[in-house]
Amino acid sequence: MSPHTFHTLPSLRRAVRGICQAHRLPSHNGARLLLSVARMATAALDAGGPVRLEAVERTAAGGQTLLAVTLHAGPAAAAPSPADLPLPGQTTPEGTVAWHLPLTEGEGPPPSAVLPAPRGAASARIREVAAAEAYEAEIAALESDLAVALSRVDTLSTELHRLKDELAETNSGVLALYVQLEERDEQLRRAHGQILRELEDALRPPPITVGGMELAVHYAPADTDAPTGGDFYDWLLLPDGTVHITVVDALGHGVRSTRSALNVTHAVRTLALEGHPLESIVARTHDILAPFDPDIMATVLLARIHPETGALRLANGSHPPALVVRADGSAGYLEVRGRGIGFPLPGSESVLEDTLHEGDLLMLYTDGLTESRRDPIEGEARLVKTAQAHAGRPVREIPGAVAEDMHTVILHPDDTLALAVRRTQNPQARRPLAGQP
Repeated sequence: MSPHTFHTLPSLRRAVRGICQAHRLPSHNGARLLLSVARMATAALDAGGPVRLEAVERTAAGGQTLLAVTLHAGPAAAAPSPADLPLPGQTTPEGTVAWHLPLTEGEGPPPSAVLPAPRGAASARIREVAAAEAYEAEIAALESDLAVALSRVDTLSTELHRLKDELAETNSGVLALYVQLEERDEQLRRAHGQILRELEDALRPPPITVGGMELAVHYAPADTDAPTGGDFYDWLLLPDGTVHITVVDALGHGVRSTRSALNVTHAVRTLALEGHPLESIVARTHDILAPFDPDIMATVLLARIHPETGALRLANGSHPPALVVRADGSAGYLEVRGRGIGFPLPGSESVLEDTLHEGDLLMLYTDGLTESRRDPIEGEARLVKTAQAHAGRPVREIPGAVAEDMHTVILHPDDTLALAVRRTQNPQARRPLAGQP
């Protein structure tokens, strides 16, 4: 499009607005172009000289279409620097200023007669100047307001970018801090659990060494982050040579149930060492602890085994029955009725007597082993099959292997205790008599 010459600012403004509308430039780009062209042309027009305006489409190196708007105003001392315009332009020593605006998809080429034809006659130009002077002041005021608004837009845009950058940095810092806190919390949970496990292991007696018997135990808490619980055991060798075993399941979880279970095992141990009859220990333990802990509730299973003869005696206080797996593979529960500590009428109703022969396996446990699926009858049936399947393994492996098989499906998590006793060959029974080879 060939350049068009203008002698007045209003006609130049109308031409720029026509270019913007024809090429459907965004309003913010059009406003900046209008202000920039008017500012650069004002000095030349005030000096009485004409200006020329040209608008053509060009294709950039990357294939993008640009609208090139060129103003020929000649050098003027009062003209502002193109770099300081609302829409910075490129200038030449001859006073030509060019602006290159990218055209987005949908912006088409300008229709014909984008730039109004210059008024040919001098009288027409005079009338145009006279008509323009009436609203020149208003246009100048609007341009001033528009410049202020664009400046405010630039400030807000800069502030928005700054805030976005700060927000991104803050979010990154918060995310990193959250990850650190999660890692620290996990470390604290592990350390807390390890300390509790060490304390609880210190409270649980290790297996005792008795000729003719092998013993092993497995314990697993319901919550690995809070490993203390109310499932406890105790075993000791009494002065008469028999082995005493206590299995306790105190109501609840956590430290309080651990304290109750420890109180029960300590009371039972004291009574057993004092020589109290096995059938009286459950009731006497209740009488000792109830005044100090009225809320205590615990089930108890007591076992006495003679290592040399295999004589077995059981007393029960509301606890799951012991399971015996014979050397020939047969199995059965040893049922004893009774009520636990904290229950009405506590005590074992009787003492069951049996015999463990060489190779027999005795399983003592808490209800967490058989009631993981909420059905104790089904759990006891599975326990028989599981114990029979693992009875031939070394004793140290049996409690853990049985618990693993029983907990393939857990619908009701609970503390679990499994204790295994196997009767073995008694070394003293094989000793030769005096005088025999």
